[in-house]
Amino acid sequence: MEFTIKGVEHVTQHSTGINIKTNPADETIRLGPLAVRFLITGENSRGSVAAFELFVPAAQRLAAPAHSHDHYEETIYGIDGVLTWTVDGKPIDVGPGQALCIPRGAIHRFDNNGSQDVRALCVITPAAIGPQFFREAAELVKAAAGGPPDRAKMVEIMLRHGLTPAPPPPQS
Repeated sequence: MEFTIKGVEHVTQHSTGINIKTNPADETIRLGPLAVRFLITGENSRGSVAAFELFVPAAQRLAAPAHSHDHYEETIYGIDGVLTWTVDGKPIDVGPGQALCIPRGAIHRFDNNGSQDVRALCVITPAAIGPQFFREAAELVKAAAGGPPDRAKMVEIMLRHGLTPAPPPPQS
């Protein structure tokens, strides 16, 4: 069965009962100044892929500690601005039209070191992480009221969702 809603959205009812349409997840989650807009979740793809847009304002750093994941790859595609990903200690700039695949087990984080806001597409394969991780992290960031989130609680959330936090950097 196929139908069009006011000429805007094409939806197909697949034989599995899944509605096939553009941006089936379409949820924006704010983590302080950062935003994650899920487009596709594991529920929409039978667990094969999750995709979200990442918005990082100029001069913003990732609130969560560097981490790795053993159960999925994360591929980043730059749309606007330049995001610096540090992967296994090596900084890699990802700008518009560039892609970076972060392999399973690689310790990574990102920072927007520039003066331009960043927008990137992140693709998780398979879809081992979804909006719930970001919702929980967002609540923790909100509870910090502008300060750094509680590291122990962030680590707990990360571990529950399959992210392995890197040890904190040595104090100088």
